[in-house]
Amino acid sequence: MTALPATLLTRGPHRPDAAPGLAIAGDLRLAAGRVHELCGISRRMLALAIAARATGPVLWIAPGHVTVQPNPCGFAPWLDPARLLHVRADHDRDLLWVMEESLRSGAAPTVVADLPGPPGLTAVRRLHLAAETGSKDGAAAPLGLLMTPDGGAPGVETRWQMTPDFDGDGAGWRLDRQRARTAPPRSDRLGAATLLGHAPLRTDRPLARAH
Repeated sequence: MTALPATLLTRGPHRPDAAPGLAIAGDLRLAAGRVHELCGISRRMLALAIAARATGPVLWIAPGHVTVQPNPCGFAPWLDPARLLHVRADHDRDLLWVMEESLRSGAAPTVVADLPGPPGLTAVRRLHLAAETGSKDGAAAPLGLLMTPDGGAPGVETRWQMTPDFDGDGAGWRLDRQRARTAPPRSDRLGAATLLGHAPLRTDRPLARAH
């Protein structure tokens, strides 16, 4: 009997991984060509820190009624404001459509969507497929970041929660990897320098379970 091609025997994407992914800090990485979820009170800070490590333009999609947006004066020392393109959607239902089309085009290596709540599984799967399509024709695989207040989006590649954390070492953040397809849950404390990629991570004990 003729052997079937390997691509017919797997449910994974049919494209080879074009890049090892983007580092958040230390050995924490985000797979390219996939969609990841950022949640918690400091999710926007985390998204900006990730964008600063990427190259090329960053598309930041937000609802038109949301007054919270990145402040160029605040992030200019580590992310060139000229790289960030801010898009406002008149209706919440348009947010995922804009993100999907942006990922599919591959024009922006990093696409961020500020959502009022987690999308459904079908929407997340469409975003994954769009990101894979955006990596065709030799282009680098785009990175999709879904920001939600409390997390819970099904089907995302990874889910990260970041919250402020102040201790004897000064201001910092607690970063929890709550879910990952290929890695266990994990918790780290990131100082200001660490978040900008200039200091080693201090790792705490792993989380008991994913959520």
